[in-house]
Amino acid sequence: MALTYIQKSLSLAMASLILRRPLNIFVNYNARNNIKQNIQMTLRRHAATDTKAAAESKKIELTWVQYFMSTHFWGPVANWGIPLAALADMKRDPEIISPRMTAALCVYSALFMRFAYMVNPRNWLLFACHFTNEGAQLVQLGRYVNYARSKKPSK
Repeated sequence: MALTYIQKSLSLAMASLILRRPLNIFVNYNARNNIKQNIQMTLRRHAATDTKAAAESKKIELTWVQYFMSTHFWGPVANWGIPLAALADMKRDPEIISPRMTAALCVYSALFMRFAYMVNPRNWLLFACHFTNEGAQLVQLGRYVNYARSKKPSK
């Protein structure tokens, strides 16, 4: 009895894994199309009743709303926690600094600064976040090196 239950749950789990990706692609594609169609219909409706300048301002307003509802905005906003934490840690004792993690964060921020610059359209908010993080991590690494040098006994 227990074996049958386990077999059924495994088969359901496998089926959900197999079907999840195509379903997500379908849902995301339809959601994007619905958003585009709603924006286009709204623009046409306003263009028919408003002046050309008013229609342009509505278009700009809609693009800003799209921007603030995208990962192009919320990804960097969420990512600001890393440089803010590094800036807050500058007042703490350099003994707690992990040089490996700090070096890894330096490489990570350098790579993502390049990504933010190369992506189209350029994501300046993400670039600023990683630029700040790169500077903060380099300062932390310098603090650790100074601490490690002063800790070693001189001959």
